[in-house]
Amino acid sequence: MPLEVTTPGAGRADRTDDRRAGEAGAPVRRAGENMGVEPEIRVVVVTFRSGEIIGAFLDSLAKATTRAYEVVIVDNSPKLDAGTGAAGERPEARLLRPGRNLGYGSAVNRGAAGAGAPWLVISNADIAFQPGALDELIAAARRWPGGGAFGPGITNPDGALYPSARDLPSLGRGIGHALFGWCWPTNPWTASYRRERGAPREMTAGWLSGSCQLLRREAFEAVGGFDESYFMFMEDVDLGRRIRAAAWQSVYVPTAVVEHLGGHSTKRSSRRMVVAHHRSMFRYLSRQYPGPGRAPLRLLLGVGLGARLLLALAFAKDSAGAKATRSAELLADRGTTPGT
Repeated sequence: MPLEVTTPGAGRADRTDDRRAGEAGAPVRRAGENMGVEPEIRVVVVTFRSGEIIGAFLDSLAKATTRAYEVVIVDNSPKLDAGTGAAGERPEARLLRPGRNLGYGSAVNRGAAGAGAPWLVISNADIAFQPGALDELIAAARRWPGGGAFGPGITNPDGALYPSARDLPSLGRGIGHALFGWCWPTNPWTASYRRERGAPREMTAGWLSGSCQLLRREAFEAVGGFDESYFMFMEDVDLGRRIRAAAWQSVYVPTAVVEHLGGHSTKRSSRRMVVAHHRSMFRYLSRQYPGPGRAPLRLLLGVGLGARLLLALAFAKDSAGAKATRSAELLADRGTTPGT
């Protein structure tokens, strides 16, 4: 099914020209003082029945940067709701409707296609930016010229600091985290993997949460964007791995802060999301151990993840796994000195 594109000014006489511009990926400028200025940032936000929250997302985004930006809303919903439709009519936004649920990574790739801005922001719709958050991420990017991806400090509504900057999964840490994360969140394997020791600081990471990231468009395009074989979950881990393999860095920037409401698009079908999470985990981990000689290891991974899935379906409320162990209050004392 072809993309349905909604652009600002759909009721004007130039409606046809607007529609063609949207299909070609032409920039949509931010309203107000930056009208007519080429955008420095393209924000790609993926929605799924997000009409109740997308307006608040755009409102917080307007306070997150003083730079000119454009917004592409990629709506994976089967039907367009009124809130998302209204968001697509805002002067800074363009709405893309694939007509089916592409999954997160594929939707981001669609929204990022044709961007001319040097910076990409990828985000869930249930993110609220603190004032100046995007400008702080770009300031950090100036400090890290080798950085390809930059992740903010992410807080949860319950006051927890979400562990959004992690090491790439290793076999040992992964097994320990999978076995003990739910019942013992402070276990050494989980704490090491999720880097939940000490106060948050600016540092490199193996991967950053895909719920909100700033990316150099050059880096994102160099690695081919998201791997579209991941429908949901682990696509951000895979992106972090490929960014590192391409000699770019992923950098955690806790001086930039966003709040993640969490699970808006997945809470209606949490059991399906648990299954999707485990399927993606197996896809990612099995690809790290290719070849006939490692077939027994892949089999063991499949058996172990299958057992974990059964436990998760029986006992877990959602697909989030281990609870966050640090308070968002730590961000009040965060530093800005680059680490390693």
